Amino acid sequence: MDKFYNSVRLDADKCMGCINCIKRCPTQAIRVRNGKAVITREFCIDCGECIRICPHHAKLATYDSMDILNKYKYTIALPAPSLYAQFNNLDDINIILTALLKLGFDEVYEVSGAAEIVSELSRKYVAEHKDLWPIISTACPSVVRLIRVRFPNLIEHLLPISAPVDLAASIVKKNVMEKTKLPRSDIGIIFISPCPAKVTAKYSPLGIDKSDIDAVLAIKEVYPKLLPLMKEVRNDVEELSIAGKIGISWGSTGGEAAGLLTDNYLAADGIENVIRVLEDIEDQKFTNLEFIELNACNGGCVGGVLTVENPFVAKVKLKRLRKYMPVACVRLNSRPPENAYWNTSVQYEPVFKLGENLKESIMLGAEVEEILSRLPGLDCGSCGAPTCRALAEDVVRGVAKEKDCIHILREYIHKISNEINRLDQE
Repeated sequence: MDKFYNSVRLDADKCMGCINCIKRCPTQAIRVRNGKAVITREFCIDCGECIRICPHHAKLATYDSMDILNKYKYTIALPAPSLYAQFNNLDDINIILTALLKLGFDEVYEVSGAAEIVSELSRKYVAEHKDLWPIISTACPSVVRLIRVRFPNLIEHLLPISAPVDLAASIVKKNVMEKTKLPRSDIGIIFISPCPAKVTAKYSPLGIDKSDIDAVLAIKEVYPKLLPLMKEVRNDVEELSIAGKIGISWGSTGGEAAGLLTDNYLAADGIENVIRVLEDIEDQKFTNLEFIELNACNGGCVGGVLTVENPFVAKVKLKRLRKYMPVACVRLNSRPPENAYWNTSVQYEPVFKLGENLKESIMLGAEVEEILSRLPGLDCGSCGAPTCRALAEDVVRGVAKEKDCIHILREYIHKISNEINRLDQE
């Protein structure tokens, strides 16, 4: 499995070579070379920030098309709770779930149902591992990947429980195979996702060997197809919903942490805020917190770049929708479901290192500082790198030159020009 699979890609024809994306990328994964943006795969965490910020729509997310339903004899839809927050005046989740069946799916299983199981498992894990407080949520793949490449000291604090979508896929796979007697290859488990990071988690999972998800559809692609079908089924709705307030709340910031039934938590959203919190955890500024929920997108999953609604409006919609729901509907049996916990450890990936070993890294680091002393320190981005330090590191890595800096180049041109004038006068 490709550990550096990326679902964010570039449409070079639309790219104008501006520097909006390189300035906003939280891991400095983007450079502008020869007038076009270039994404460094191992640096990218698929947060989708470049998709959100690009004024030319040159950054795109990879996901499957609706034609994927034709590939399988039996298909199951896994709707994310953030899907429910996209619709106006929705008072019954069953309308959406019934419309999904009308769309062509054979069965629907709510990810929010699996989220309630994860909440229960999380409560137990947090209570039993006080020595690892604060425990950090692993529901957002972008955050886990960010910790993997930038914050290795925090890996031990990660919650080693499968994300709700992975647990949902595992549960429904077992149930459907027993019910239909079909071989696994004829069953398609399809997640309806709010963000590209979930697409990456299918191909390059963290904490588990292999994802049971077969395909990922974007909420923004499913949304317009569901609208007319929801009107059709309004008077003939099937009772399909299995989740309560706790499961539905996972769609927005604070929902997962609230499911722990404790006030001793912190919830942050937006990738810049996430990085700030992670830095504070490394500095041991949080000493009494039990749990930290982090979401790369503003507002949580409702703010994913594959959604259609304003994240702040979507949060309000989700809050109204869950108002009269029971607290929780899915309970654990005597033992956790199969694949409820991680079966592989998350390893530190030192993608930002300069050398192959400590000695070489120190030598190259000194070279970076020397180059940096010659650069203007303006961090203007005109060289195609987000900062002067990033350019210096690129020079050391051999993928850029000092003269890529327009200020260095201007001084060089002036020097050459003066030398030519001197020679001409002589």
